[in-house]
Amino acid sequence: MRVLHVNLASGFSGGESQTLQLIKEQQRLGYQLAVVANPKSPFAEHIRQLDIPVHDCRHFLLSHQSAITNGAQLIHVHEGKALYWAMLQSWAYKVPYIITRRIDNPIKNKKLLRLGYRQASAVVGLSQVIADRIKDATDHPNIHIIPSSPVSYPVNSKEVEAIKERFANRFIVIQAGNLLKHKGFDVTIKAAQQLAQEAPNVQLVLLGDGPEMGALKAQAQNLSNVTFAGKQPREMMGNWFNAADLQIHPSYSEGLGSVILEGMQSGLTVIGTRAGGIVDIIKDSDNGFLIEPGDADALAAKISLLAHDDELKTKMQTQARQSMKNFSIEHTAQIYGDLYRHIALL
Repeated sequence: MRVLHVNLASGFSGGESQTLQLIKEQQRLGYQLAVVANPKSPFAEHIRQLDIPVHDCRHFLLSHQSAITNGAQLIHVHEGKALYWAMLQSWAYKVPYIITRRIDNPIKNKKLLRLGYRQASAVVGLSQVIADRIKDATDHPNIHIIPSSPVSYPVNSKEVEAIKERFANRFIVIQAGNLLKHKGFDVTIKAAQQLAQEAPNVQLVLLGDGPEMGALKAQAQNLSNVTFAGKQPREMMGNWFNAADLQIHPSYSEGLGSVILEGMQSGLTVIGTRAGGIVDIIKDSDNGFLIEPGDADALAAKISLLAHDDELKTKMQTQARQSMKNFSIEHTAQIYGDLYRHIALL
């Protein structure tokens, strides 16, 4: 099957990582692939290393040629600007497109944007809440839920030991992500204030950087149980997942939570919130814990519980690994393949 993937983002975040993983699996399965990408993006460079044709596109109004989609059964859109590119290419050369939406924000009330969604042959949301947003805004007749799959990272045993030695005799709790307001890092620091008294062996390590760094550091002033480790290179994430005892993700909103999947695949228990697509991953008191958004008291209580109950922590870690079977890239790629074939036959 010939498929053209489109992602015009200039950076490389969770969405690009997920797109890259799907493309790698489809390449392994024998798909004939090409990609339209921003030539300055890390994503484009990753694709070039796979020896897959990359068509450079700096703006969605550019690079529209029949040769790009010649022979392709469909176009797969992976982010906002790519939707406009695909819509124009589809109008000009009659190639159907599908959209994968990764964020749980309401779709903006813009005529061209909503038209782009309605004219897609199918729309995929990573979670139930995203699918609901799509239906509310477009009433599209062909909406699917296909989650993203966790990325596997290499593990360096020496690096893992170095992290453990750095936080010797501490129960290491990590939160990873860009330091943005909706990610709930402020809730983590409020929980840390309680844990300093209730569970002094707990060390909260924040892995990320972003616009909230200054405010969060001010909030955490004089808290020795909070460490700002900064943004981590991709090759270090596997080491953190293996060195940590627990992962938390107290977001106020979340499309799905790819970093949750990554942690659980590595065997970590995760405490998350009843927000967005997190509830599609974490089953409360089974493979993790769910709390209400903004509830620092509950977050502190669950961290303290797991820090003092090794048997419960081990049981939940086992459940976390087992629950990842439904999120494997082999599974999600098969679902996408079925959808592609259905669209191609229309």
